[in-house]
Amino acid sequence: MAPGTLADEIRLKLGDVSPAERKVARVLLAGYPSAGFETMAVLAERAAVSTPTVLRFVNRLGYRGFPDFQAALRAELDERNASPLSLYEATDYGRSKGGPDEDLSLLQRGSNVFGAAVAQTLAELPPHDLEHAVGLLSDGKRRITLAGGRFTNLFAQYLGLHLMQMRDDVRFLPDRSVERTAVFAALHRRDVLVVFDYRRYEPDKAAMAELVQAQGGKVVLFTDMWLSPASTHADVVLPSQVAAPSPYDSLVPTLAVVETVVAGVLTALGEDAHQRMRRGEDTARRMGLY
Repeated sequence: MAPGTLADEIRLKLGDVSPAERKVARVLLAGYPSAGFETMAVLAERAAVSTPTVLRFVNRLGYRGFPDFQAALRAELDERNASPLSLYEATDYGRSKGGPDEDLSLLQRGSNVFGAAVAQTLAELPPHDLEHAVGLLSDGKRRITLAGGRFTNLFAQYLGLHLMQMRDDVRFLPDRSVERTAVFAALHRRDVLVVFDYRRYEPDKAAMAELVQAQGGKVVLFTDMWLSPASTHADVVLPSQVAAPSPYDSLVPTLAVVETVVAGVLTALGEDAHQRMRRGEDTARRMGLY
């Protein structure tokens, strides 16, 4: 099981620390992860506390001192930026034909890894964020735009095609720059951008989220447990584990989250979704598409 991020650890401590230490925590979260690489003096100044307060806070997180905390943060960033090649070379895949757990069959490895990753993802999914995502995507007054990345564009398409069967005003972000510019220039507070962004994060996703937020719209982000930089500008963050029996990150848990969201939207829309699906099938039959 993959551990949580340092940001998760900080959030969990918010209710257990002193008011002064809580100021340190909020400064770290607001500028995560870059704020963690400031000196103690700079961090203390930004939080309007003393440097011993900063030290006490990182001690509460379980670190011996501030350098220890920063070393853990650097290790986390290395994981966030890992590629299939670096993961291959850092594990037994680069030295052994069978890879890790080679005494198990391929099916056993897949069952163990995928089963655990899906279970952990759903167990740790913030219920409030899931409910908020369902509420935004089932709100007929809102327009939905979906955008994915190199691989995750498939998931944006998958979710969007389901939503199109249940409600109006769903579209995919166009590929051409002129069309993209037109889409973002016309955004307003009733727009919802759904973004998929996983490690080796794509800079345009954070830029998109920031622009939507600035124009009063909402952002729903599907990402990994290290959290895309777009999370800073997201109203809803739905993280997934990415463990796989290979050096490639798995999107199996992400699919489980997408399917869960689809089920929630279908339930929320109720009879309206039912009638929309009926009209869609009738239209497809009349056009000879089924």
